[in-house]
Amino acid sequence: MPALHAVHTVDPRKEIVKKIGKQLDQVKLFGNHILVAVYERPKTAQYGTLTLDLPDATRGEDKYQGKVGLVVALGPQAYVDDEQTQFHGQKVEEGDWVVFKPSDGWQVTLTGGQVLRRVLVESQIRMKIGSPDAVW
Repeated sequence: MPALHAVHTVDPRKEIVKKIGKQLDQVKLFGNHILVAVYERPKTAQYGTLTLDLPDATRGEDKYQGKVGLVVALGPQAYVDDEQTQFHGQKVEEGDWVVFKPSDGWQVTLTGGQVLRRVLVESQIRMKIGSPDAVW
């Protein structure tokens, strides 16, 4: 059975960074907060030799199953081990793709950008993945 693969016209990491632009220069995170740009699925996907147009309902499905995003900023205390935390090598960095629950953190929209951002604490990052399309 063939796998479903997103069809990107532009690398999703580059697209997100372009949408954010210089807006991050005005953002300073505190404590252990992490700013994640939410990944938006493309409108088409490849299934074997078929190209499928994904309806908005399908593209929004991940609201209920989890979310994928690009880490765009880290607070100074994110993933710092102390008496209360024990990360032991678990860390994400700017530019990493991560998975988190849609109920974690809160949404923030930076002026001029259409990509939703989510502020999380480091314990809300569920996993790091190599590609945003690894999770549907």
